[in-house]
Parts: sequence; structure tokens; C-alpha cells
Amino acid sequence: MSPIRIAPPSEASRYEKAIPSEPQVVRRLVLGSFLMLFLELALIRWLGSNVAHLSYFSNFVLLGSFLGIGLGFLVARRSWSVVRIGPGLLAFLAAFVATFPVTIDQTDKSVIYFTSLVQGGPPAWVVLPLVFVFTAAIMAAPAEIVGRCFRQLRPLQAYRWDLLGSLLGIGIFTAFSFLRAPSVAWGLVVAVLFIVLLGAPHRFLAVISGSALVAVLLIECLRPGISWSPYYKVKTEELTRGDIHVVGLSVNGIPHQAIWDAQQRLADEPQYGLPYTHLNGQSLDNVLIVGAGSGTDVAITLLKGAKHVDAVDIDPRIMEVGEERHPNRPYDDERVTRVVDDGRAFLSSSTGKYDLILFALPDSLALVNGASQIRLESYLFTEEAIVSARGHLKSDGMFAMYNFYREDWLIRRLSRTVQEAFGHPPCVDLVGGGQAVVAAGMTEAHQNCGQPTVISADTPEPASDDQPFLYFRGGMIPALYLWVLGGILLVSLIAVRTVGGPLRQMRPYLDMFFMGAAFLLLETKNVATFALLFGTTWFVNAVVFAGVLLVVLLAVEVTARLRTPPLPVVFVGIAGSLALGYLVRPEWLLTLPAGPRFVLAIGLAFTPIFLANVAFAKRFASEADSPSAFAVNLLGALLGGCLEYLALLTGYRNLLLVVLAMYALAFLFRPRSGSRSAVPIPAS
Repeated sequence: MSPIRIAPPSEASRYEKAIPSEPQVVRRLVLGSFLMLFLELALIRWLGSNVAHLSYFSNFVLLGSFLGIGLGFLVARRSWSVVRIGPGLLAFLAAFVATFPVTIDQTDKSVIYFTSLVQGGPPAWVVLPLVFVFTAAIMAAPAEIVGRCFRQLRPLQAYRWDLLGSLLGIGIFTAFSFLRAPSVAWGLVVAVLFIVLLGAPHRFLAVISGSALVAVLLIECLRPGISWSPYYKVKTEELTRGDIHVVGLSVNGIPHQAIWDAQQRLADEPQYGLPYTHLNGQSLDNVLIVGAGSGTDVAITLLKGAKHVDAVDIDPRIMEVGEERHPNRPYDDERVTRVVDDGRAFLSSSTGKYDLILFALPDSLALVNGASQIRLESYLFTEEAIVSARGHLKSDGMFAMYNFYREDWLIRRLSRTVQEAFGHPPCVDLVGGGQAVVAAGMTEAHQNCGQPTVISADTPEPASDDQPFLYFRGGMIPALYLWVLGGILLVSLIAVRTVGGPLRQMRPYLDMFFMGAAFLLLETKNVATFALLFGTTWFVNAVVFAGVLLVVLLAVEVTARLRTPPLPVVFVGIAGSLALGYLVRPEWLLTLPAGPRFVLAIGLAFTPIFLANVAFAKRFASEADSPSAFAVNLLGALLGGCLEYLALLTGYRNLLLVVLAMYALAFLFRPRSGSRSAVPIPAS
């Protein structure tokens, strides 16, 4: 056994002596945990709104956060501290990104990934490593605060208060999203918490750094046309196209929509009228538009004689911009019903029948937090989604979709998807520049096409609800992803070795490491499942994460207060609940009413989470060095975040098999009954 070296008096030890009573430790722990989760969510939102590359590597900030939190807990065992540098690093990162934002010029439509288009700002190879490293360094500061509090409390007691602080963090951030608070509000919360937590010796530095952070974000929010939705930073600006006045709308630095008169739009871009040319005598008594956005497609449909339009869009702010700025005022028309919802969720809950269903450029440019390959619109373009849309058509109705698809293979994939959903070839209009219109009637007799569409044999298979990766052509995981993930793991390994000492000293915590990896993958699977069942909205996402924290807290309380089965029995329960989740397919639940669907989804998703955290709590409660154990668990979560990309190959259902393998490894490496508790990692 390696002896624990007593650190000499230092800044860090003086810092711990400044918290003499348990209530003070608990208050500090709750505030530190609140700051840790709130800051993580704020970084994900704000960096994603200013660095377009992060729409390509969506969980980059999340992985950096896991590394930083793990390092912070390891630093909490040391005689030195990194807390005081956190606010300064955060202010520097905000100033750098605000000064050199990555924006996209969408004039080149030859490729599909937005980070490959003509861009302004630093290149990906500069920005992404900087974001990852700075995120890790920033997150280490509040994590160290929490880690030092862990050392002064019993393991489960500390974990309980950590969870309560995290719940508070996600609750406040969710409230900010509901209120569409600007980024300066997030920065103000973070700055105040750093000032409170940093303590008297370094409070002046925290005030200076916090003031700089708030100033940077305030300048951003005061720029003309800037507002925030639950998903984006939205910018509107006045433009001219020849002698036409246009309102340009950008989200997260990417040109997204343009607002001008519908009649002029049809004259300049006639492709928006093509779906109506394929109607074969159908009336337009009832029309559904998914991706209604700022209202141009709604205005065009009204020009074409629609008597009623259900206009659905996931983003309330973009619809408000249309209500305020569109010259045709489509959302003021009494024939229009505006619905803020996820398109797939609307199809699942609606009983309406339509003469025309139109998917009108529903390209979100954003991804769901916690599930790195799911875009907000991913579940709208699966074969099951098109089948669902077909079920909402009248007997002579028509379905159509259009967008700037950019890639020929993607147009063919969507055409094949529609063909397999409707049972006959659709009408496909290639407009040029990667634009296309795909339309299909209930039967071929209900669509007016020219030459029948022939889909080549090399067309990729349709995306499915299990693999909703429309923009992934198939085959192996792209080499770019593998290089980036490999770099993340290498940097993480070096950082952990530097801060935590020889890796062999962490061998007693291998089971905790694999538990962390398994739990992150399980959480990712649940985020994907709930997005399918209830929509990819910010609210559903927040409910899932809050629900996970509540179930973990319940597991901790049950373990602390009641006698629970031995670890082998608990692991058998984990395996059984994962097997049940594997056997019950999410699409079966989609056929149920909302109430029963919610109850069953909760049971299937949270039972393995509850049991897994009973196992974690039983294991964690006996630890002599809880910060080290918790750090190794978080570093395992970082591995889980990298393994998440396996879903591109396996689908989300088979990801449960990877979760099962991780828990099996955790069981194999658990401390045996009668053996000593894991040896604390020596501090220095």
C-alpha cells in the first residue's frame, strides 16, 4: 500500500481550514455543484452559438467538461489549487470567441457539412483544440471546490448534496431557456457564483474576471438584431436583393432564412411552388406545414388557396420574427393555426387529416444536447416518420418536402425513403445547386408527375428511428471523427497522468471507471429514446436530464436509508432491466396514447439507471478517498462520450449491448467481498 503523504501547509490547505463547520461545507458544496452544472450547460449553449464547428462535433464541450471535472476532483487531493484561475480563463475564452467567431458563408452549397463551407474566423484545427482544453481547464475550478468539500463529508452525504446542487443548476438553466434569457444573464450568474466561492484572498481577481465576462456578453446582446431562442442565437438584419427588401435571419452565425413577399419569392425562386404543380385536382381544405419558420411557406400556401393551415415549428422565436417582420403577415391570418412543437411529436399526437403535408426546409443546424449525432430534425426524416405523415393524409392527399440538400446521394436517399413509405415512386424535381422537391400522392394516380423517378441501386438505405443519421451515408465512422476522438483520449490520458500521478494507482477504481462509461452511454440512449417518443424539444431534453438526476438521488437515499441487496444481485438486476429495454422497441410505444407511453418510457429508461446508481452508491459509500473515486468515474464518462459515436454503426438499440458490456466489466473489476476498500491515491 502506498502511504498517504501529508501535504505541507499551503494555499489549498489554508483554503480547507477556512470552512470549519459542516453546514458551511454543505452550502459551499451545493453552490459549487450548482455552478458546475450551470456553467457546463452555459458553455455548451454559448460556444455552440458562436463556433459553427460545434454543430459538427456536438459533444466536444461535454467531453471537455467531463475531463475538467475529473481533473478538478484529482486536484482537490493536492496541496496546490487551480480555483483562482478559472474565472480568468473563462473571461479569456469568451473574449477570444466573441472577437473571432466562426461564421458560415452559405454561398457554396457543394457540400453538406456546414463546417466545410466557406467560413469566417479561425479554422477548426485551431478552434476545436482551444475549446476542448479551455473548457477542461475552466471546469476544473468549480470541480476542485466540490472535490474539497467531498473530502470533508461522508461519501454518500457529499454525493447527495452534489446531486441537489446539480438539480438546482439544471432547473435554473431550464428556467432561463423558458424565458429566452440572453447570454449576459448566464454570465452574470456564473460571475456572481465565482465571486462568492473564490473567497477573500482572490475575490478581487474574481470580480475583475467576472466583470470582463459580463461585459463581453453584454456587448454581444446589445448588437442590433440579436435575440435568443431556446435553441439558437438569432440575428435579423435588413438586406437587399436587387431592388427587393429582404429580412435576413441567421442562427448561430449561419444564414438560415430570408423573409420577403411571397408573390415575389415565387417569381424569383419558383421551386417553392413546385409541390402544388404535382397535385392532381386535390383541394387544399386542410394543409400541414412542418418547418413553418418565419412564415414564407405559409404565405405561399395561402396564395395557392389553402382554407386552413396548421403551421408547426420547433422554435418559438423564429415564428415570432415572422409574425413581426413578414410583409404578408401570414401568422395574423385567421386561416392559420400556429403550433410550437417538434414536427414528429406533432404527427404522433395529432389526429388531423390533410390534403397536403409539406416538410418545408426543416433544417435545424442544431443538435440535441446529450446525444451528439441527433439533430433537432433527425426523427423527421426516417422511414417511420414518412409513414406517419402518410397516415395523416386524406385518401387523395399528397406529401412533399424540399430543401437545399446539396448532395445527390442525399436526394436519392430521401426519394427512396418516400418511395418505400408510399409504395410507389415519388415525383422528384432537381432544381440545381443541390435543391430538390420530392412529392408523392397516396397513390400514383394522386400525383401529377412527368417522367417516373428511377432510384439507382447504389442509393443509401432510408434512415430509421433506430439509426436516425440522415447525413451519415454509412460504412465506417468517418476518419475525421476517429482522429478527433483519439486526440481527445490522448490529451485526457496525459492530463490525468500529470495531475493524478501514475495510472496504476487508479487500478482499484477500475469498476468505477466502467460504471461511468456505461452510465453516460445509457443516458445518451435515453435522451435519444425520449426525443423520438416526445420530441427533440429543449423541454423534453431538460426533463430527461432532471429525471436522471432525481432517479440517481433516489438511489442514493435508498442505499443510505434501507438495506439493499448485495452487489452481485444488483448487477443481475441491471442486466435484466437492460435486456428488457433491448427487447421492448421504442416504436411499439409510439402506438400508445401519451399517458401510457410516458409511464412505460419512464419505467424502461429509469429502472436500469436506478439500479446502476444503487450499485454505484453501495460501492462509493465505502471509499476512503471519495474525490479520487468520483474523478475516475467521471473520466469513465468521458470514454462513454467517445463510445457514443458507435451508435453510427450499431444504432441506439444495440448501444444497450455496449452498456451491458461496460457494466459486466465493472462487475468483474469490483472489489471482492472481504477485501480492503480501494487504496487512496497518494496526494502530493
